[in-house]
Amino acid sequence: MPLQGVCWFLCCRQGFSLLGREYGEKEEEEFELRNKEDLTPNGRSPAEVTVCQPTLTANGTNGHTVSEVSEMKSLIIEKNKMGLEEEPELLVKGWLLREVRGNWIKQRRYWFALSQDSLDYYSGPEKGARRLGTLVLTSLCSVIWPDKQTYKETGHWSITVYGRKHCYRLYSKHFNEAVHWACAIQKIIDTKAPLETPTQLLIRDIEENKFNPEVVEHIYQHNPILKYTQGPLYAPLLAFPYGSLEHTYHSGKGYGSVREEAVKLFNCLQQLESAREPVPIIQGVLQTCLDLRPLRDEVYCQLVKQNSYTPAPYTAAHLRYWQLLTCMSCTFRPGPTVLKYLRFHLKRIQSQSPESEMDNYASFISEALEKTKCRECVPSWEEIQMLMSRQEMLCTVHYPGPLSCQLYISSHTTANEVVRMMQEKLGLQESRNTFSLYEQSALWEQPVAGGALIADILTSLATKESESNSQWKLCFKLYCLLDADSISVDSIEYLFLYEQCHEMVVRGQLPACDEDLQALASLRLQCLMGDFTTHAPCPPLDELFPGHLLEAQVVMSLSAPQALPPCQVAAQDCPTAQRFPTGLLAGTLWSHAAVAAHKQKVEQDMRLRSRLKEEAAAVMGSILERWKGLAGYSCRDSMAAYLTIARQWSGFGCTLYEVDFYISSTGSFSQKLWLGVAATSVSLYRQGEAEALESFPYGQICSYGVSDSNTFKITAGDRDLLFETTKLTEIMQLMNAYFSAIRRQRGKDADITVTESTEVGFHHLASTHKHTLLPSHPV
Repeated sequence: MPLQGVCWFLCCRQGFSLLGREYGEKEEEEFELRNKEDLTPNGRSPAEVTVCQPTLTANGTNGHTVSEVSEMKSLIIEKNKMGLEEEPELLVKGWLLREVRGNWIKQRRYWFALSQDSLDYYSGPEKGARRLGTLVLTSLCSVIWPDKQTYKETGHWSITVYGRKHCYRLYSKHFNEAVHWACAIQKIIDTKAPLETPTQLLIRDIEENKFNPEVVEHIYQHNPILKYTQGPLYAPLLAFPYGSLEHTYHSGKGYGSVREEAVKLFNCLQQLESAREPVPIIQGVLQTCLDLRPLRDEVYCQLVKQNSYTPAPYTAAHLRYWQLLTCMSCTFRPGPTVLKYLRFHLKRIQSQSPESEMDNYASFISEALEKTKCRECVPSWEEIQMLMSRQEMLCTVHYPGPLSCQLYISSHTTANEVVRMMQEKLGLQESRNTFSLYEQSALWEQPVAGGALIADILTSLATKESESNSQWKLCFKLYCLLDADSISVDSIEYLFLYEQCHEMVVRGQLPACDEDLQALASLRLQCLMGDFTTHAPCPPLDELFPGHLLEAQVVMSLSAPQALPPCQVAAQDCPTAQRFPTGLLAGTLWSHAAVAAHKQKVEQDMRLRSRLKEEAAAVMGSILERWKGLAGYSCRDSMAAYLTIARQWSGFGCTLYEVDFYISSTGSFSQKLWLGVAATSVSLYRQGEAEALESFPYGQICSYGVSDSNTFKITAGDRDLLFETTKLTEIMQLMNAYFSAIRRQRGKDADITVTESTEVGFHHLASTHKHTLLPSHPV
């Protein structure tokens, strides 16, 4: 190494030796304000430095420098006895109540003075008054402003000031006075230069000297804070605000401040070495980092520390740190500074330990960091186990019919990539229609955004299964039906069309008469089971016929007015006062009436169930008779006949959404309708009716978007159509997809253009969900 470089390094930065101990508990003690007897004859403490800069010892040769300092202000001399006349210029001063904690919490009145460097309080305002305490203000301090809840509870407006070691809870009877103090203190904090921890300074040194191995080695050798330790950590490696409020949004999960959680996480990391099953600990660390975003860089730094100069680097216990680092790299991307430091560390490990297990992990992590996006869910147990062994995991994708296939995916695989893999596997690359993945259960389904990570989707489905006790699966289905006529009867795409059409029929979203619905049900039986037989059990009726239509018919028949018994007619003519007389028996009569009403309701429910069974048996009998007449039909013939009946509906191929349509622009009148989104137009239908009330070709639509949290707006010509629905995301995504398909077909110079891409429009809505408005899409 050039001599000039060595001399510069030794003169400018000897390093942060910690006197044989880790940055933590004793450093905290050394940061305390000193009394007069602790100071040297020149009036300064030996450890007095500013802005965390290292200071050499007197001889400068033993390599042991002063401990880290986390305060920007120089140590204050003679705090107990210094009077007001010795203070610098005061910005704000006045009487305030301070909360004092002893055997019980009480408030005491003190004279407070705010200077450019600190918040002090005294016994009184007179000159020579004794200073009772000081809170040094740095960029890491924070202020909580007055709130109404505290005022209601105490009768005072409260502000809280957090420092490194102290927290002042101050009270005033006047709101304006409390706000004035909070503003003044916050203004001082904002003027302070950002503080950096020793680790941050050393990371900067390493970045500046990364091409000089000897200097980097010297930095590591003389700074134990960068190296593996078996002892605890008493303070974070990175700078976090004192009393940070970022954890309050997750207080229900039991989090403390960010600084406290950083120290707890290091303890969890150390437990990995001896844990019999590391996955729960890894999941816990990842969950904390997901909830508390600032801790992600901290955990990366802690893991790099524990992977540096390890006494036994090739043991299974040490490799646990590499396994957690692998999971972190596939879940969270670090900030720019920590990312550079991490990449340097990985390259250094690879050069020091080539063709080792650590080299393999470092290579895997480097590749993962190039692809990682921020995850929405913590990796599942299965995914963590796969990542620990650096392998891909299997994903089961279902498609129409009782069919499925398994694909290998990584933590970075998106829904669009799986769709492409499925199209290649099933030979659907040349199809003019588009496909998508769906989250699906027996009663619910939703399309998956193209950019969504499959690993997150699988984790979400597993969580829903455990919470709802129902089966959830990932399905591959037709999404935009752009050209139904070109689908060959012998292709698998025809099976997709048939199965999805049947799903619409069972959900009651294909308007048809009872005769057609029964014909469709019999064709379904012929397709599934072949010719009529009594030896095989038939599927239940709700898998063949829209059950809610049958129930609606029965309810309507039972709700028809019926003749009342003479006793009830007489009771209706009786005045209320005579039917329910006051007195001792009034309560008994009311109780008797309630019992009678309950009994009547039970009888009605029994009558409804009985009628439903009768009607279901009659419908099933009619379906079976029709099934007998289909003898000789092949599966393909049955599917073709089924789709022929379904195509009679003019809206065949559209996707229906239940909406509340506002008749007037003020939203004063509304009715429940179906909004049908198809390849060429958007239509409105009365539920159960085949003819559209109104249809709007895409050429007439000027814009569409979300007008508030649950209202979708379409502007067609000079009309504004407002729909209230819970399917905002799905409608927006589907319309974006159709417009995108039109743009691809017509080219850039087409008459219809979309100013915003499909992915941008959808993801903007997905990220804000229901609380932020999505701007409309001009067309």
